[in-house]
Amino acid sequence: MANPPRRPTNPMTAAEAAFKPVKKPAAPMREPSAAPGVRELVSIRIDRAVLDHFQEDGPGWQDRINDALRQAIEGKPTASGSDDE
Repeated sequence: MANPPRRPTNPMTAAEAAFKPVKKPAAPMREPSAAPGVRELVSIRIDRAVLDHFQEDGPGWQDRINDALRQAIEGKPTASGSDDE
């Protein structure tokens, strides 16, 4: 017999081959949105006092948080914060 058998004859080798872990492909990297000004749904943890502060004026609190964060990255002081030190 010049050619080896195609199937393993050892039951242990056959079982190991059948239950061999499958390598999962890496998750693709997410590219940034090409359109400017598009909002993205995210989940963040915020202190209850911070959330209460932005929600006390009613609807639109998410926009107010977004505006405060935008001002923070632009280096502008926020309208609701105080700079007293």
